[in-house]
Amino acid sequence: MSNFFAMVNRMKLINRWALMRNTSMENIAEHSHNVAVIAHALCIIGNKKFGKSYDAERCALLALYHDTTEVITGDMPTPVKYYNDNIKSVYKEVEATAGKRLLNMLPDEFREDYTALFEKQKADEELWKIVKAADKIDALIKCIEESRMGNREFDKALEAQKKIIDEIDLPEVKYFKTEFLPAYYLTLDEHTK
Repeated sequence: MSNFFAMVNRMKLINRWALMRNTSMENIAEHSHNVAVIAHALCIIGNKKFGKSYDAERCALLALYHDTTEVITGDMPTPVKYYNDNIKSVYKEVEATAGKRLLNMLPDEFREDYTALFEKQKADEELWKIVKAADKIDALIKCIEESRMGNREFDKALEAQKKIIDEIDLPEVKYFKTEFLPAYYLTLDEHTK
């Protein structure tokens, strides 16, 4: 009996933004879906607009699993996770251990197929940059949504996330920011005009 997929299914039980008052809770399953959609889009944009040759489907898959270890570790709040280099380093070790633990839940014959989703491979280095950018964009979108609902709890996070996105040096991110991000400020009625 393998517990792997039952554990992956528990992503829906791990809430994000634990230190913040939320108008709408978000779990890591929802977040991972959003990051996968955005990462896929960034790859398509890179390929069509900037002559890149990203594997968009592979990137979406990496994004879909990027926070899976949190079913074991929980979602550590960003201010804690990145408080200093020591904590950041130790947390990376904890994530690696959680990834190995999840991989060990798979039957041997399938383990190799999932290893690159938990242990970053050199071949996927560019794609992981896209996943990280998509992760940051999704955090900004969450802040926009909370701000639009009048939740001042996210005011500083919104400004911080905007700055982070502005500093990402990828043309596909700049394009997404200009072309697609403004729509997240609109109401449903404004979307359907």
